[in-house]
Amino acid sequence: MGFARILVCLLFYSSFTTISVAQQAFKCTAGKACRSLVGYKSPNTTSISSIQKLFGVKNRHSLLGANNLPLSTPSNYVIREQQVIKIPIPCICFNGTGASNKMPIYTVQPDDTLYYIANNVFMGLLKYQRIQQVNQIENPDLINVSQELWIPLSCSCEKVDGESVVHYAHWVEEGSTVEEIAEMFGTTNDTLYRLNGIANNSQLYAETAFDVPLKACNSSVREDSWDSPFLVPNNTYFLTANNCVKCKCDAANNWTLQCDLSGIKPSSWSTCPAMQCEDSSLTVGNTTASSCNTTTCAYAGYNKDQTIFTTLATQSTCPVTTAPGGSPGNFASRIGLSWNYLFISIHLICFLYIFFN
Repeated sequence: MGFARILVCLLFYSSFTTISVAQQAFKCTAGKACRSLVGYKSPNTTSISSIQKLFGVKNRHSLLGANNLPLSTPSNYVIREQQVIKIPIPCICFNGTGASNKMPIYTVQPDDTLYYIANNVFMGLLKYQRIQQVNQIENPDLINVSQELWIPLSCSCEKVDGESVVHYAHWVEEGSTVEEIAEMFGTTNDTLYRLNGIANNSQLYAETAFDVPLKACNSSVREDSWDSPFLVPNNTYFLTANNCVKCKCDAANNWTLQCDLSGIKPSSWSTCPAMQCEDSSLTVGNTTASSCNTTTCAYAGYNKDQTIFTTLATQSTCPVTTAPGGSPGNFASRIGLSWNYLFISIHLICFLYIFFN
């Protein structure tokens, strides 16, 4: 009877600790700032310019790049109802949680409530209590028409397993599982559980923001560059160096960042500076091949003095050769396994011989 009581108590405690796991996603370290992404599921058919205005995205090119849309995409490009759009946001640490840096700013409309703004305008990407907290509103039922509210969207700048990533606030579809989300974005179940502070799928809530780390392409950008750390996730591009350079990430390109001249007007410089690699005739984005190596003039960052850094990056394209029959490691494993079988067989024969004699 005493054992039964102990067992019941242990089961109760286990259940309690599981239930009490708080969803502590989007953690941050004070002083950090970065670019992050938020997934927004449009409640109605609209235009990309309307999405840009709602979220206060200053540069439309960054919105196009986050969704891998051509730079020539018009402002009236149609966003369909229920279509998910990735929103690029500047992320800061605010009271221990990652938040979009003073954007978007929402202007209160007639009949609005904080709950409606959080769940119907911004589709549950944050709780209304969060809006109340950062805007220091004493009574959530008392907001004024034309009042401007900071909408602190969830984000993060933290490394994951020691690697710099782009954090994506994924909008969770009803019926989703952590396993499905992990497969969709090329990460692991354990990473998502740990990152979001949950223990199982029962703690994954639909129509909320879920922290997903997106792997970024390898780049040659220097640490002293104004755009460092320069993180561009798969199937997106980003304009940098005052819009002079366009960098695209494609996993099919061995996760290596591809940067070229953007071909558009710079945002604050009168003209784009020279972008030729030293001791080479190559400019940013140009590649030359010799033997089984390719050398690319890679973008390496920029500074306030209107200087764009470049570097020559060489990659080997030589085919990898292996010994006949596979790699030495595999061969050794097979031989070791064969010796194990032989050793066991000898012992079995000896045992049977002794037993029957």
